[in-house]
This record gives sequence, C-alpha cells and structure tokens, in this order.
Amino acid sequence: MARQLNLDTVWQNFWKEEYLREKMLRCEWYRKYGLLVRAKQKAKAAARLPLKLPTLTPKARVSPPPVPKAVPAKPPSPVSEAPFQTEMYPVLPATRALLYEGISHDSQGRYHYLNTRKLDVPEKRYLFPVTTNFTYGWQLGEPQPCGN
Repeated sequence: MARQLNLDTVWQNFWKEEYLREKMLRCEWYRKYGLLVRAKQKAKAAARLPLKLPTLTPKARVSPPPVPKAVPAKPPSPVSEAPFQTEMYPVLPATRALLYEGISHDSQGRYHYLNTRKLDVPEKRYLFPVTTNFTYGWQLGEPQPCGN
C-alpha cells in the first residue's frame, strides 16, 4: 500500500495556521511571564555567588612551652601490641618480611606470605572467633586418633 501524501493546499494552510498559532502562544506567554522568569534567574544567580567573608587580621602566634626532656623514651618493642579494635594478632616480623621478598607471580612475596599465614591455626591468628564457623572446633587442639 502506497503512502498517502497529504500535500494539498488545505493541509498546507492548516499547518501554516497551526504554526502561527503556536508562535503567537509562545510570544504571549513570554510577554506575560518573561519578567518573572528573569527575576527568578537573577535571584538564583545571586545565590550562587560566593559570599565575601570579612578578612581576619593576623594575630601573634603563641608558642607552646618547651617539653621537658627528663623522661627517657622507651625503645619500641619488636612486636607491637595489637590495637584495641583489631580482630587478629599482630604478624611476626619474620613472617611480615616474606611480603617484601620477590613477587607473587614467582610464588614469593604476598603469595608466600599468605600461604605461611594460612598454615597457622585460627587460634594463633585471631583473638576471638570472628564468624560462627570458627566456633565449631575453636581451641579443641590437635585431632586425636581413634582407638578402634
């Protein structure tokens, strides 16, 4: 079925009148509400401008009193104590050093470190059972052979 082309003068006049009517409606709306829209736009633009704060005059800085050097600093312990909120024990320095030896691609570095940490039982790594799966068998020790 062929497409019907409505290009006669009646349709052309209809679309011409429709276009002119819409154009007149836009002009009327702009004449009626244009000032309000521009006023709102100016108010929004003024609200976006940064506020100018008053300049502060510089004050003379008061230096803190000198700290007495009578208390000797204690040497750091080889294994730092675990912070209060951690759920794991701190790593031994020898195990931590494995992180910096080689790369994981060659089964060294992080790969070797994680495998070494995995060999420890959870009781030696965690302060308390983190998940409910940890509670099953927590601190039971080595498995005993059956006496059959």
